[in-house]
Amino acid sequence: MDKLETIRGVAFDLDGTLVDTALGLTQAMDQALYALELPTAGEENVEKWIGNGADVLVQRALTWALKGQEPSFDQCLMARKLFDSYYAQTVDEGSFLFPGVADTLAALAAKGVPMGLVTNKPTPFVLPLLESLGIAKHFTVIIGGDDVQNKKPHPEPLLKVMETLNISAAEMLFVGDSRNDILAAQAAGCPSVGMTYGYNYGESIELSKPDYVLDKFSDLLPAFGLSCKDNQEADHE
Repeated sequence: MDKLETIRGVAFDLDGTLVDTALGLTQAMDQALYALELPTAGEENVEKWIGNGADVLVQRALTWALKGQEPSFDQCLMARKLFDSYYAQTVDEGSFLFPGVADTLAALAAKGVPMGLVTNKPTPFVLPLLESLGIAKHFTVIIGGDDVQNKKPHPEPLLKVMETLNISAAEMLFVGDSRNDILAAQAAGCPSVGMTYGYNYGESIELSKPDYVLDKFSDLLPAFGLSCKDNQEADHE
């Protein structure tokens, strides 16, 4: 992992990387579709639509429910309002840390590694979710989908993290689970890690050519001179 020798900070994607949010997103999306008298999608479909923010998630769900027909602006607007209302109710109980995340973030924080979070999720949901899961304290900077003009795969949110942490592209590692994450890292010029357990539209993360591919979140620790030993129990939960 020679590219990691210069790393001074790390930023993470949220959905599919740190947190399994598929259940809460599915519940909210299905309730919105049901309210519009449309077919509900189910978690298998919603998982493939996660990653580009709520507007795109809603549009993909409506297009599917309308059997490929492009939804109107008014349909998208109403569905998004319904989705936001329902997601406020499902986000906490329908979101779970992936194995090893809590201990790994704590270990990195204890070592003094500056950390940021970059997500396309609507900003109002981000901090409350991180706080409910007990990991908000680890992040120096949090960039939600409403905090930038251009969401991932555009490099803007990653560049904001670098600016806040006062590090260069070569000094920041970006960890994600989807092609949007890897494309954003490549556009920003920073090395990337692709996690294999995320959503990524049903595709293998290797197709996006991240610099490194890892199966477990705690596999990040050796890159920072830390041991995976303390995370083994969490990885088997």
